[in-house]
Amino acid sequence: MRFMIIVKSCDEFEAETTPAPDEALMAEMVRYHEELAQAGVLLDGSGLQPSRKGWRVHYSADGGKRIIDGPFAESKELIAGYTLIQVRSREEAMEWSRRFPNPAGAGKAAVIELRQLYEMEDFPPSEPLEDFKKIDAMNKSPR
Repeated sequence: MRFMIIVKSCDEFEAETTPAPDEALMAEMVRYHEELAQAGVLLDGSGLQPSRKGWRVHYSADGGKRIIDGPFAESKELIAGYTLIQVRSREEAMEWSRRFPNPAGAGKAAVIELRQLYEMEDFPPSEPLEDFKKIDAMNKSPR
């Protein structure tokens, strides 16, 4: 089972002008991710740059698309970073989430959210699913 630990953004993260986090917080995050790696459950993780450096693609019902440049107004609806883990159960993911350091730092308000990823086995058989499985296999083969 794969889960994404989503670090929700806040005004402070969106206002960031340089990626210079508190060293103690960074050390705590490193220790946590080292524990994930040593346990063999860490797949990936990274912080995201502020939304002012991003954009959104809006699709309309008539088939049109619009590009909207950041920043985006509601920081609480944005993602500041993520950690992707693979565990045996929902309970194991819950336990790892309880140990996740406060991403804003001690004594500050912050939110993380966990979401389970879909697996290929979750979908009914179909030709497009088989095509996705081929792509997945190509990504997993050594280069």
